[in-house]
Amino acid sequence: MRARLLHLAALTLFLTTTALPAQTNPDWTAPLTPFRIAPNLYYVGSRDLASYLITTPAGDILLNSNLVSSPPQIFHSIEQLGFHPSDIKILLISHAHSDHAGGSAAILKQTHAKYMVMDADVSTIETGGRTDFAHFKPYPAAHVDRILHDGSTVQLGGITLTAHKTAGHTPGCATWTLHVIENGRPLNVVIVGSVTALSEYRLIATLHHPASYPGIAQDFAHTFTTLAALPCDIFLSSHGQYFDLLSKLARSKTEGPSVWIDPTGYHRAIAQSRVEFEADVARQQKAAAANRGTSLHKS
Repeated sequence: MRARLLHLAALTLFLTTTALPAQTNPDWTAPLTPFRIAPNLYYVGSRDLASYLITTPAGDILLNSNLVSSPPQIFHSIEQLGFHPSDIKILLISHAHSDHAGGSAAILKQTHAKYMVMDADVSTIETGGRTDFAHFKPYPAAHVDRILHDGSTVQLGGITLTAHKTAGHTPGCATWTLHVIENGRPLNVVIVGSVTALSEYRLIATLHHPASYPGIAQDFAHTFTTLAALPCDIFLSSHGQYFDLLSKLARSKTEGPSVWIDPTGYHRAIAQSRVEFEADVARQQKAAAANRGTSLHKS
């Protein structure tokens, strides 16, 4: 009965929200036919906002609730694969922005899953984004059942996910890893939280403007070191465009699931993001030095 009620609620919400305009990027809300990535690992997100279902004999784990409007689409995708939203026992996120955690309150209300969040993002989640240092769009607050730390593991039905604190994009941004076996071959899965220093982030403190949060530049630098050291076979992320989701999905029709095995693409993406971050730091340092010079001249 509960599964039927969940299905009806999801379908109603899906029909009433799919016409809503995308927030910034139309691919954030554009549906994508769900698919299997590897054993027990499925994609149930949109064309760009990634959401992953990890299935186990003891229930399922959902990673990322996406936008406030996303839960109906996620539930619909889960059902298309033959699974049931009522089997979700644990909800995880990559980080506490509204495009990855906005739908959490609705998913928790309908599934009664346990919500597990990295330590430094807990306040943002429980205030609905209102304590986020960047003051992005707020979203429904949700109670966190378990506070995670760097290296925490989440276990269910013989599946283990490890949370790596890869801070910077948010203070509690998390990259998730797990192991799968495909045709007898063990594979390392890495689901990158985010490595983007958005244009409004202040990486360098100046006389009149502090950094976006204390230690943000050091956090980003540590994140790149952490990610570069992770063993990766299957490269995924919280945004599809970061791991070439759509092009790989098109190729999978002829090449099969091997398209998701992309260690070279992973290391290239991390290296390129690091270069962009270091360039941002250098630009902000130069601007800060110029402002100091101007202030000294005026004094």
